[in-house]
Amino acid sequence: MSTLMLASEIGKRPVVTLSGEAVAQVKDIVFESGAGRVAGFTLSGRGMFSGPKRHALPWTAVTALGPHAVMIRDEAAFEARNEVVDRGEAGGGDVLGSRVLTDAGTDVGKVTDVVIEVSATTAAVAGYQVASSEALGRQERTVYIPLAETVAVSGEALVIPAAATDFVADDLPGFAGMVQAFRAHLQET
Repeated sequence: MSTLMLASEIGKRPVVTLSGEAVAQVKDIVFESGAGRVAGFTLSGRGMFSGPKRHALPWTAVTALGPHAVMIRDEAAFEARNEVVDRGEAGGGDVLGSRVLTDAGTDVGKVTDVVIEVSATTAAVAGYQVASSEALGRQERTVYIPLAETVAVSGEALVIPAAATDFVADDLPGFAGMVQAFRAHLQET
């Protein structure tokens, strides 16, 4: 079973050991370059005046990612920050604020968040939260668009297959079914 969550909701989530000690909080999510999977998290200290930590948390050391915390066995799970960050270095960069264009050239909106699908063993990008354009018939509304396996990302635009616009959802709970339907559609074609 998997769960969908917004990347923005994971930021600032506490990192807690199995013994219940809060040892850090998530600063940023690091995605593996080209794979769309979560490689890990950069961390900051707990509290308002805490800065970034020199170590990071690789995804392989995460015991659970829940709605309120990221669970780890203990602080031995941390790695050097640059080791985790380097796994995402060759990626397409930050997609927030990028225009979403279909491969046919239609502008469907602007990325406002990333939807992550979390299972017991992996966390990967499932799609995007988008402030839609009138091309989707839902101008200035928040919608969710599934991610195709191959997608082009630049600093300015995210290019998706035009077929992805047939699987748009208006809310995150409804998006789970659309992701499955879109994946089935891709396997058929």
